[in-house]
Amino acid sequence: MHKDELIQLHTLMAQIKRHFEHMGMNNSFNEYNSLSISPLHVHRSKAEHKHAIFVLGNDIASALSQDDISGMGRTSERMHELAVRASERLANTN
Repeated sequence: MHKDELIQLHTLMAQIKRHFEHMGMNNSFNEYNSLSISPLHVHRSKAEHKHAIFVLGNDIASALSQDDISGMGRTSERMHELAVRASERLANTN
């Protein structure tokens, strides 16, 4: 994926996050919030946005799994695995 496509995906996922927060699920996104990156930070690297997407995806899947939606628990686990892998790649590039 190109960086601009990643930023578009990051934007969509951030909108989902805002919707969940509006619904009262504020403490579901602590890991993503700790990254201090948003889709508006276009100057940040492609790897940083990819990592943020995986972390946010994990947080969204975790929030959904708390509502007992079938299959979301596994999605959360996979997003966590991808976030860890992206983080390791990011650390190796710096």
